[in-house]
Amino acid sequence: MKTKKTPLRMCTGCGEMFDKRTLVRVVKSPEGEISLDLTGKKSGRGAYVCKSAECLKKARKKKAFERAFSVTIDDGIYEEMEKEIENAE
Repeated sequence: MKTKKTPLRMCTGCGEMFDKRTLVRVVKSPEGEISLDLTGKKSGRGAYVCKSAECLKKARKKKAFERAFSVTIDDGIYEEMEKEIENAE
């Protein structure tokens, strides 16, 4: 029997490869709105980050999401994402 491959994604904060289901997806919707996608099913361009506030802070410092989505992101959006990740843990 053939084993199914697990999709791997890179965390934008720490740069490590993880199973896609263990990471949180950050999405830029077709309307240009940036948000967390805890279900992994929202439409739009996605980037992944670990479920820790520390990795989100690293990604913020490196401006990884801004590069991935080619857009500037306000501090308020980062703060909302930090709160959502802390509540999800």
